[in-house]
This record gives sequence, C-alpha cells and structure tokens, in this order.
Amino acid sequence: MGTFDLAELRRLDQATHLHPFTDHRAMHHDGTHVVRSGRGCFVVDETGRELLDGLAGLWCVNVGYGREEIVTAVAEQMRTLAYYPSFFNSTTEPAIRLAARLASLAPPRLRHTIFSNSGSEANETALKLIRGYWKLRRQPKRRTILSRTFAYHGVGIATTSLTGLPTCTDPFDLPLPGFVYVPGPNAYASGTDMSAEEYGRWCLEETERTIAREGADSIAAAFVEPIQGAGGVIVPPAGHVRALRDLCRRHDILFVADEVITGFGRLGGWFASVLWDLDPDLLTMAKGITSGYLPLGATMVSDEITGVLTEGGYLAHGFTYSGHPGPTAAALANIDIIERERLCERVRDDVGPRFQARLRALTTHPAVGETRGDALIGAVELKRPAKGPIATAAPNTLGVAAAAIARDEGVIVRGIRDLIALSPPLVISHAELDRLFDAVQRTLDRLCF
Repeated sequence: MGTFDLAELRRLDQATHLHPFTDHRAMHHDGTHVVRSGRGCFVVDETGRELLDGLAGLWCVNVGYGREEIVTAVAEQMRTLAYYPSFFNSTTEPAIRLAARLASLAPPRLRHTIFSNSGSEANETALKLIRGYWKLRRQPKRRTILSRTFAYHGVGIATTSLTGLPTCTDPFDLPLPGFVYVPGPNAYASGTDMSAEEYGRWCLEETERTIAREGADSIAAAFVEPIQGAGGVIVPPAGHVRALRDLCRRHDILFVADEVITGFGRLGGWFASVLWDLDPDLLTMAKGITSGYLPLGATMVSDEITGVLTEGGYLAHGFTYSGHPGPTAAALANIDIIERERLCERVRDDVGPRFQARLRALTTHPAVGETRGDALIGAVELKRPAKGPIATAAPNTLGVAAAAIARDEGVIVRGIRDLIALSPPLVISHAELDRLFDAVQRTLDRLCF
C-alpha cells in the first residue's frame, strides 16, 4: 500500500470519505484516527501506539485480531471459488456447511438460515419474511411491529424504524408508520424509584397494555435484543426476556431475538436464546459470526415459518452476496476457533466473572452512577460530581468525553450518552483485563479531579 503518510490520508479522508456515526466537523478538527494493524486484543494507531481494544472493534472481534486460521480459510476459498450466488437453485459448499453448523448451535426449532451481509440486513430480512408469512397465513392485517425504547436493530429505513433511539430516528423523520415502541427495562434511565425487577414487571405490564390498545390481531412480531447493546448495555432482570416471549406467544405474536451482539460467546454461550431458553421464532446474527473478519449476517427461521414460506412458492428475497463463499468460510473457521479454544466456557467460568468483578468494583467511584453487565459485556453510567472537570458538562456528553480520556490512557471503550460501554475480545487475558479496568479507573479519576 506504499509509505504510510498520515497527513495525506487525513486530507483524502476529509475530501472523499463520509464516516458512519460520526460528527465530521469534530473528527476533522482533531484528525481522523487511522488504525494500522491489530494482534490479539490490541490495535496499533496512526502514531504507532498500541491500544487495548475494550470494545472488540464494534462488539464483534470475539476471537481477537490476527487469527491466521481465518485468513487461511478465506484465502483457500477465494483461490478455489471467489464467488458464486445462492440464487436460482445454486449455492456453494461453505454456505451449506455454515447453515448446518448454525442449526446445530441454535435453539432446536431454528433449523433454516438465509444469509445477508450485516445485522441491519439480517433484521430487514426478518421483517420481510414476517410480512410474507402472515400474508400466506391469510392474516395480512398483522403488520404492526413492536420494538423497545433503547433498542438498536440497524440502519435501513425499516430497521431504523425498529431502533428506539431518537438520535438514530429523528434526523431521518422516522420511524415509519406501523412501528410501535414499548418500554425497555432501563430502570436507571427512567428515573424511577422502582427496583430493576419492579420496573421490569412494569415494562411487561405496559407491553400488554400496548398489545391490547393496538389489537393483538394487528401485531406481526416483536423484535428483542436479549441485552440491549448500543442502547447502553441494558441488562434485563432475570427471566424478563423469557416472560416477554411468553407474553408474545399468548397473543400469537412472533418473537425475534436480535443476537447480533449477544451471539457467539459474548454471554458465555453460543446464544442468549439458548442460555435463557427463549425459543424465538426467528433469530438474527452478524458481528461475532465471523469475529468481524468479513461482513456476514444471518437470519434463522423456525421450522413452522420455513414450512409456510417454502409452500408459498418462489421466495423473492436475497442479496447478491447472500451466502458469499468468502465470509461463510470465515465464519466456519471462526466457529472452529470458538469451539476448539472453548471460548464460551472461558467467558462463562473465567474471564466473564473476573470482568464483572472489576466492573462492579467501580460502582463506588464518585463519577459512577451505576454499573451493569453480564459475562463479557458491561457499562459504566457516569454522573456529574459536585466539582471537577465534568461538574457542569452538558447532558449526554460524558460518554464521549470519557472515551477520549480512556484512549489517552491506552484503551478503547465506547461513549454512549452519559456512559461508557466495554465488550473486549473473548480471548482477553487476566493481565489484559486488569490493564483495561486500571485504565478505566484512571479515566474516572481524571473526570473528577
């Protein structure tokens, strides 16, 4: 790629590149961060500085950077067959083998997969299949989709409409008609005096009232992240998501588990749907399916829905790259690593508990309002102390400020509103976990003193 010329790269970036989810004026004022390389849990930035990646890229680099097994699998597949579509009665071997592998890992009713390129597309696919399913079931009135406040389900027109974050919907005059939000179990943000469990019960009661108001026979499905990730790592009370699924089932409302973040080991199992016995009707995934090495999304569909759709004849949905042999080969190699290195068990029994212990220890810090998390994902809610650098900071600005300080301290975390989120690679060592939380501790100290 030639000599690394940071000034030239920043000039070209400003002249030609629109970044996703970015304040471009602020970015170009300070200069674009250019990540040059990665190995294990670390990346190297434009200055040559090594940073511990406490967010695993974007919640996705589960097996860490630089895994030659994935690179080799993709290179071999590309040399054998770089591309062929899964349209028109055809496909390729890695797409078939990955679909079969997923069927062996997912809840038992989910034995069919349609591939896409991202989590957004996986959820768009779910929405479209749901509409087709209810039409074939001769219930075309079932069009309303339930989602939750603080949900994040993607960036398409429809998936943004599913997303319960005003920062995502308001700039584009969304949601579209037919998308209805019920409360997500974020007791901290609600300002309630109720406990998390009490607030979770209220959320379920409010959801049932919404179903009654809308009319159950008009509601097609509910989309639910087991843990709401980009909305702020909102961890539900024990049993809450299963109770929400049971509520949907009583009203014949399809239940979609969006496991784009929670799948492939993040919570100490292959899927939260298995760990929590959710038995969803559809399950969407991306990110950890390839550990981010190549783009891939997938929508798993229950036997009943598959039967209705296949009996309905020609399935007019798919993408040019659905089941692309390169990303599906990457996914197979990635799953092999997770299985061989027992990363789900490692998160469940070892690094997950250690992560949570270090996270909870931050709760008493004067800059912390709450900590929450599960296994290898967590959030630190920030509050303004009586004095210090952040005492008069504007609402919803602390997260970005803290993330910038954390980067200066040598680690990458994500700033969201007034919180920081952490979600490191599953391969993180004890020493690296301590390094991550020591840097977060220093970050909190700098916010206060």
